[in-house]
Amino acid sequence: MKKYWFKLNKWDKNLATLAIESGFEALQVPKDAVSKLRELAVVKIISDSDDADLTLGKDVAEVEITKNADEEKVIAYSGQIPVIISNKDWTIIPLENLVSKVKNVIQKVKNSQEAEFALGALEIGADGILLETTDVNEIKKVGEIIKKQKNEKLKMTEVEIVETRPLGMGDRVAIDTTSILAPGQGVLVGNSSQAMFLAYNENVENPYCDPRPFRVNAGAVHAYILTPNDKTKYLSELKSGMTILVVDKDGNTEEVIVGRAKIEKRPLILVTAKAEDIEFSMVMQNAETIRLTKPDGNFVSIVKLKKGDKVLAYVQKEISGRHFGERICESILEK
Repeated sequence: MKKYWFKLNKWDKNLATLAIESGFEALQVPKDAVSKLRELAVVKIISDSDDADLTLGKDVAEVEITKNADEEKVIAYSGQIPVIISNKDWTIIPLENLVSKVKNVIQKVKNSQEAEFALGALEIGADGILLETTDVNEIKKVGEIIKKQKNEKLKMTEVEIVETRPLGMGDRVAIDTTSILAPGQGVLVGNSSQAMFLAYNENVENPYCDPRPFRVNAGAVHAYILTPNDKTKYLSELKSGMTILVVDKDGNTEEVIVGRAKIEKRPLILVTAKAEDIEFSMVMQNAETIRLTKPDGNFVSIVKLKKGDKVLAYVQKEISGRHFGERICESILEK
């Protein structure tokens, strides 16, 4: 996971606030600004103070690259701690050399153009960036880059409904996020981690209840939900403060925070679909307001699904299992 850091050479509350709101997860500040930053927000602090979360010289190293020999200083850390590298004159070559040899390299940058180059070096990119600027527009531009970098683009698949079948009562999970979800966004859920349906959010006008654009009625407690970095959780594990992925029809993703997860007894329905030779399923609440996503991005209520209808899913053809949410290669059959 990339690190996005911001550096303040002197305390500026407005710049610190903007950096945090733009997605920077840690701020490097002078020793006399540590307490001020703690009063402003809960954010990771980097400083040459023992009161910092990451102390320069102990938890984080700094190396200025002026000649080839300086690269060896970075390599000597063996990726054990983050190393912030800076260049007297901006050049991508030292970073490319280091990216190919060692991990935990944080490139200091002064603008959005340098940030893009650093995050894309050798296609792998630096393990993170440290932006040092007082330019408000550049902070916002790099904030957009951070958002783009966190978009784990997924390949969505058009799948065909095989059948739907009422099951009776069970426990289902409705996820209330801390974000207003756009029409078309939803979460990926399934009985198997190999194939997950795109469940549509409740940003829909209907005669039964008011829209709840922060909610996705996701499915039964046992089901998988996709979370950042190709990990999964059981729906029953979700709780306030966790991060999940919301996805649209094109596979664009966005990290959102769970505000609460509501587990309630409801009538359930089994939805089964197929993609070529892969057949998979999902157990959801049996109600008109529960929806899947059609290939054009519109929604379809699960009670109106018919055999042969097409919906969107995230299908991974290689056979793999999950151990505490992590993908592992093993022989497994989920049915």
